[in-house]
Amino acid sequence: MAPVLAEKKLLEPDGPLAADLPSEEEEGQSLWLSILSEVSTRSRSKLPSGKNILVFGDDGSGKTTLLTKIQGIEHGKKGRGLEYLYLNVHDEDRDDQTRCNVWILDGDLYHKGLLKFAVTAESLQETLVIFVADMSRPWTILESLQKWASVLREHIDKLKIPPEEMRNMEQQFVKIFQEYVEPEGGYQGSPQRRGPSGQDEENIALPLGENVLTHNLGIPVVVVCTKCDAMSVLEKEHDYREEHFDFIQSHIHGAALIYTSVKEEKNLELLYKYIVHKKYGFHFANPALVVEKDAVFIPAGWDNEKKIAILHENFTTVKPEDAYEDFIVKPPLVHDKEFAAEDEQVFLMKQQESPARGPSGSPRPQGRTGPATVPSASPIASVKKPDPAIKSSPGSPGAAGGGGGVQSTGKKSGQKPVLTNVQEELDRMTRKPDSVVTANSSLTENEA
Repeated sequence: MAPVLAEKKLLEPDGPLAADLPSEEEEGQSLWLSILSEVSTRSRSKLPSGKNILVFGDDGSGKTTLLTKIQGIEHGKKGRGLEYLYLNVHDEDRDDQTRCNVWILDGDLYHKGLLKFAVTAESLQETLVIFVADMSRPWTILESLQKWASVLREHIDKLKIPPEEMRNMEQQFVKIFQEYVEPEGGYQGSPQRRGPSGQDEENIALPLGENVLTHNLGIPVVVVCTKCDAMSVLEKEHDYREEHFDFIQSHIHGAALIYTSVKEEKNLELLYKYIVHKKYGFHFANPALVVEKDAVFIPAGWDNEKKIAILHENFTTVKPEDAYEDFIVKPPLVHDKEFAAEDEQVFLMKQQESPARGPSGSPRPQGRTGPATVPSASPIASVKKPDPAIKSSPGSPGAAGGGGGVQSTGKKSGQKPVLTNVQEELDRMTRKPDSVVTANSSLTENEA
């Protein structure tokens, strides 16, 4: 008590004489005790570290996009295996901040063994689980939730937590679930509202309804339905009605439930507030939202048998006990007409086989191939052009030239039909050297 008393005397303007003032050693001790007390007080009020969020969901459900959007990043890069990111948590009242770890498991069950790096037996109590379900594919929701709940249960069993400790965690979660009281407008009380007076002292967990909290894992669980903007598409293209959405909601209750849309930025801030409320005790005054079908929010503890029965009252063509997959049916695939580009080699082969092309595959018409290939200065051409044997009838003798070669040609042409292909005619003329020799002899005689 001496240091405290000395400090009081120092602060009093009309204190004792200087002889009664504490020594430097006593003053230093008093200051040290004051610093220790302040640090101790602040440490108790600081935001805790080591909190975890564990996210499950099928590939394409939007779990990475959802968490990166809440984190404040516009375009998150999806990884493989086990992704890690964090949420910045800031307490304005205490002017303190911390980071909340976020672990996102890949949608492939092959990677479930990586959970051992995210959640251990020591960190399980500091973990909140988010199951992400894709509302654009509602026929996958129930199977997906059951699959990932089974994966989580399997991992918790592998942690080999003592049964007594696990039972205490489950009972504590039931207690929190039962003590939920919906916030009232303007309420500024503690983050976690309590039930009727005396309930905390008795510490009695009343039995829950048959369909409430059927999967108690001892840690808080939030089911987040993503892409809820697609509900209007389901109505237009697949004839979904209010009954379908009520039936879906009735099968995924029991934990905290929130419908979100990153595209429309719907309920993202609400999800963040609920997370920090559950993990850090922040004040949370948002009531349940059940009016808008694409913006549902049901905090843990709000559900009960009577509220679930209200959904059942809207059923007209389905019963509450009907199988989920019998009513929420995957629609038949719609095949749009697609015109695939033809393979280049196949196209070229078809063009080559086209009847409009010649035997050689040339794009030029067949009738024009002969003359185009004959040189105008050819000596054979000069003999061929005036040769009457080509145009004569099959039985007529060759009239011009008088040479035996020409007459012989006439006889041969009389035995065969007239050749119409110019190239063949040229080939035939090259085999008649007699006519060329005769023509050359005539020219020599004239020159002489």
